[in-house]
Amino acid sequence: MSDPKQNPQAQPHNKTLHHIATAIGLLFLLGYYLLMDKTGFYDWVTALLPQEYAGSGLMLGIMIAMTPGFFAWKHYNRWVEKKLNVTGKYYEDGFYKQPEKKPKDESSSD
Repeated sequence: MSDPKQNPQAQPHNKTLHHIATAIGLLFLLGYYLLMDKTGFYDWVTALLPQEYAGSGLMLGIMIAMTPGFFAWKHYNRWVEKKLNVTGKYYEDGFYKQPEKKPKDESSSD
């Protein structure tokens, strides 16, 4: 496969592959959710709480169970983007990276 940096025509192909890979990742998340449901984990967490808090227990169970799934999703996405040379800005970059320094425009000096 050719390098997209050398061949600009490869970019749309990579974009399509990225969309397909993202769909596969979403199917993984769906499968992971259904696997956790099949194991009875959500029912177990719900049973730990009083009946009137069953909805909260289910929400808590989903949050606990899906945390490893979303962790795997994050690393899978980063791996796919690295392999396909897909670039972009991550949401968390605004919080954890140093702001980019803009070059000073000499024509706007006072």
